[in-house]
Amino acid sequence: MPTPSRRDILKSSAGVAAGAIIPSLGGVTPAMADSNPMAAADIVTAIRNKQVKAIDITKAAIARAEQVGDLNALIILNKDPAIAAAAEIDEWSRGQLPLAGLPIVIKDNINTADMPTSAGTPALRNARTGRTAPSLDRLLKAGVIMIGKANMHELAFGITSTNLASFAGAVKNPYDKTRIPGGSSGGTAAAIAAGIVSCGLGSDTGGSTRVPAALCGIVGLRPSVGNGGAERRYNDANLVVPISHTRDTVGPMGRTVADVALLDSVITATPLAAAVALQGKRFGIPASFWGGLDRDLETVTKAARTKLADAGAVLVDVDVPGLFELNAKVSFPVALHEPIADIPAYLKASGITDITLADIVAQIASPDVKGAFGAITADAFGAAYQDAISVHRPALQKMYEAYFRDNNLDAILFPTTVAPAPLIDAGKGSGEMSINGGAPVPTFDTMIRNTDPGSNAGLPGLSLYAGMTPAGLPVGLEIDGPVGSDPKLLGLGLSIEAILGSAPPPKL
Repeated sequence: MPTPSRRDILKSSAGVAAGAIIPSLGGVTPAMADSNPMAAADIVTAIRNKQVKAIDITKAAIARAEQVGDLNALIILNKDPAIAAAAEIDEWSRGQLPLAGLPIVIKDNINTADMPTSAGTPALRNARTGRTAPSLDRLLKAGVIMIGKANMHELAFGITSTNLASFAGAVKNPYDKTRIPGGSSGGTAAAIAAGIVSCGLGSDTGGSTRVPAALCGIVGLRPSVGNGGAERRYNDANLVVPISHTRDTVGPMGRTVADVALLDSVITATPLAAAVALQGKRFGIPASFWGGLDRDLETVTKAARTKLADAGAVLVDVDVPGLFELNAKVSFPVALHEPIADIPAYLKASGITDITLADIVAQIASPDVKGAFGAITADAFGAAYQDAISVHRPALQKMYEAYFRDNNLDAILFPTTVAPAPLIDAGKGSGEMSINGGAPVPTFDTMIRNTDPGSNAGLPGLSLYAGMTPAGLPVGLEIDGPVGSDPKLLGLGLSIEAILGSAPPPKL
């Protein structure tokens, strides 16, 4: 049976609920500033209203990607196919598809049928799967234009996106090119912050959409995972290069909460999230998440917290004793054991028959990732895995459930990271950092301290912009909710963003 053409797909998808998802905004100017692109909904509306062509929006995004190429945000710039797809959008589907003509980038661990999926690692550089991950497939059928695949921390095993593979390179933070953008979805975050696109896809295991969102001044969602059943919001099993089937999920990222909510609505075929008023909403403020912070970041996040209280949010000062200690019994035992089976399962499902896990490990370029895979291949956490899954993870989930229930909370509020973006360590991939001039501490463990527990419990989490440090570095504020509360979390995010604003564009 012949493979359907892009035109066939567009024509067959023309009935997707366009009007139900995208509001008619009107009055949209088609101009796109170099570092401040139009909002995703505005782009789609402008194309639908024939104020601008998809091909012109796509060419502008490609030109911007080339202009800021030194950020290493993209591994592949999908130039000619993207322009061709935009031309077909203009010819066949203007006004019929919910995301017609919207340029996006996707992290290069997410399968695409017609492009390699490298996960930023040498052994997979030219690996073609012939299959597209479902979350991306829904966006493509809705009319998005994929202009490129985003750079990332090699194999997603890191928080810096300092990829030392020769074809990828270290991703740079658009606000300070000597600093990391966060990881592992750092390329997607840098592309959005730099104004290449308004939104895109990353993936999150322990913080990989939310940490780069925080460090690059954008928004990142980790959708609900729960125990992986019906409560899992996105299901891309075996079609994203994995770390952990228990913890991994694709997640949308954007300049604003509205951009993220738009992608989430299309991926899940659910109504667009509406703003939830903050008046009377109860936010848990756990002291353990607010301790040990960089002084400048603490000033920014506490000022943001005060603004939310002034807007009517109820801040509930109650800690979760023992949460970090319990989380440690889950985190590495799961993330450093499950790849042993999950990566071969991915290779098989993706039709990659000429590459093995051993081949991937042998060619890893980044020292930090090679070290992690040394522990994986030795199954250093094998003995702890069963208790992590059957005892400690359920206990962690119950701890969160009790925290929400006993304090009548709508969400938990905390700084996404304990510090702004640290300097790039070009030698190790993930090195050490210092907070407030203190002794060096491991960058990886330090930067995921606040994002990791919610991931292990399967909760949804949303990181959004809180403000800038005096040095001009963005700071993120996160809200986590109970499993399944994603629409409400996005709605709260819309209201929080209306108070705190969006990050100013970087000066590139």
